[in-house]
Amino acid sequence: MKLVSTCLSQGSGYYCPPTHILQLCGFRLLLECPIDLSSLAVFSPIPFAGAANLDASSGLLRALPWYKTVPGLHLWDPSLIDAVLVSSPAGMLGLPFLTRNAKFCGKIYVTEVVARIGQLLMEDLLSMHAEFLQFYGADVQPASPKWMKWEELEKLSPELKQVVLGEDGEELGAWMPLYSAADIKECMQKIQPLKYGEETCFNGSVIMKAYSSGLDIGSCNWTINSPKRSITYLSSSLCMPACWKGFDYCSLRGNDLVIFSDLSSLSSTANTCTETHEIRKNDMMVDNDPSLCSASALSKDEIPHQLFGTDETSDEIEKISFICSCIIDSLEGGGSVLIPIGRLGTVLLLLEQISDSLESFNLKVPIFMISPTAEETLAFVNTVPEWLSMQRQQKLFSGEALFNHVELRKVNRLHVFPSIYSSELLMMWQEPCIIFSPHWSLRLGPVVPLLHRWHADPKSLLILEQGVNVEVALLPFRPVAIKVLQCSFLSGIMMHKVEPLLEILHPKLVLYPEDLRIQHPVKENNSWSDLYYSENVQLLVPSFVEDVKACLETNLALQLRPRRLTQQNIAIARLKGRIFLSKGKYFLAASRIPVEFSNKQLLYWGSIEPTSLFLALQERGLVGTINWNKDAANGVYTIQITNPEKAVIETSARKTTISCEDENTATLIYEALSNVCDGI
Repeated sequence: MKLVSTCLSQGSGYYCPPTHILQLCGFRLLLECPIDLSSLAVFSPIPFAGAANLDASSGLLRALPWYKTVPGLHLWDPSLIDAVLVSSPAGMLGLPFLTRNAKFCGKIYVTEVVARIGQLLMEDLLSMHAEFLQFYGADVQPASPKWMKWEELEKLSPELKQVVLGEDGEELGAWMPLYSAADIKECMQKIQPLKYGEETCFNGSVIMKAYSSGLDIGSCNWTINSPKRSITYLSSSLCMPACWKGFDYCSLRGNDLVIFSDLSSLSSTANTCTETHEIRKNDMMVDNDPSLCSASALSKDEIPHQLFGTDETSDEIEKISFICSCIIDSLEGGGSVLIPIGRLGTVLLLLEQISDSLESFNLKVPIFMISPTAEETLAFVNTVPEWLSMQRQQKLFSGEALFNHVELRKVNRLHVFPSIYSSELLMMWQEPCIIFSPHWSLRLGPVVPLLHRWHADPKSLLILEQGVNVEVALLPFRPVAIKVLQCSFLSGIMMHKVEPLLEILHPKLVLYPEDLRIQHPVKENNSWSDLYYSENVQLLVPSFVEDVKACLETNLALQLRPRRLTQQNIAIARLKGRIFLSKGKYFLAASRIPVEFSNKQLLYWGSIEPTSLFLALQERGLVGTINWNKDAANGVYTIQITNPEKAVIETSARKTTISCEDENTATLIYEALSNVCDGI
């Protein structure tokens, strides 16, 4: 049963996870379907009133944005994709591009929470894009907008041109106009939501289960099992998240193959905060003690401690504390703070920490959250306690709110608005203030007019995530005097925890990205084999199971009449039935017409000892001789029967051939063979 793995994209971090296609049991499974929203950097944001010429010299595309899907996915016929598995909300933003194609008839599997959060993210993106539609209008030539013409692309800088075209100029076809609200609705109707650990069966042959990855609320890793394959799809995972259920690695143990798709480990050493414009340096680093990098010297009891001994939650809380100290410094200096971070867990933790810091410093500063879906998102996370960490669930049992944004809104310290142009917001507006708003690309959403307002204010602060190209992101807002704080947050398993994790999972084969072999070579003395994948290269994965197990139905088992073999210590039975595949397992069922096997229908096999056969023939009155062919490699011998009728029995290690024209003699030979051979 052939398994072919193709990596379409290694992604670009939390907001654009890697994408794979698996060909298994004759089906094609698409793993993840994100959008590369960082590519929006090539477009200019909508000019703000009073600053229409601010970005005229930025060299960006002034047009209605298109969105870059997974490179190479547009080359696949949608009718050939049988199922889609999504691990995180970011991994489903590109689904409507696929489902709006009439050729796509596959099924989509996500967890219940990822489905809801992903839908809110899609609606949020659509709402922000509507401002571009209102400003530019719909494309006159929808299939070929003006900015896609070569003469327009030639005007871009080499860096931006590579974003549009890719290294080999093959990614232009990955750009698509954004989907509609109807496309989102149609997409959601094709999704089959799952709980953690809930089993689902695709077409009777592939069993899939989702288990918590700890990366985000509802995010998961997948187990994919078929009759001859047991696969773990390991996406970005966090061992000890602060808000959500942790990494359920125990449920992933024992599978033969691990597809390692947590590429955050390639940049795990850069887990820091960096600042510009005279902000204090943060020298905080995660624990990269080289002694932690070897799993081979650890006992089985020590390996789980290796995964959870370093409290990642404490590291993140400490980092958020540093961010809060920078926020307080800006507020005390009279500046406002703009936070376009898209990670839900980080935003919730920041809200809690910021409110505590403001209270400690006795600062009466409003906190605004501006997003079309902010109200629904905050309400939703308070209704799914079973998807949260034990610490959060204990708050529920003690009568507290799961997150403190509930209390902050009650005391009017947090204000949520769907739009920056909301009349209630304008009436309540005051500076300095703290604002959470999308989008982290700095190209669309409420963040754009706010940056136009504060870009030249050296007292204000902009907080971005690591990975955003600050120079390109701020091109439309030059000259820039606002302080910028860039922080990286944990997006997956730290590199020194990869080997201890695999020791626990105990696979036979691991598929790594090629970049991992270059940057972090894997030790050769591991108990598993290694294969490396590259983008757009098909990888044929060997199987470790030669035989296929099948389950007997009860009524068929009762019909069996086993016979013990004389040459071997086993019992064997003959049957007539049918084989079928159900829930990833083969089953043997009884034939609809009962079958009785008489002694005359026995099947014989096994090696024949010539002397025993010759004696059995003589007992039945058959006379002949044994002729040995000593030169034959297989020890061929021949028994020639001369009386009462002529017959020849030629036997070797592989086969026995009987030649006889007389029916009575043939019957006697058959009886002699029955005496010396096993049969059923």
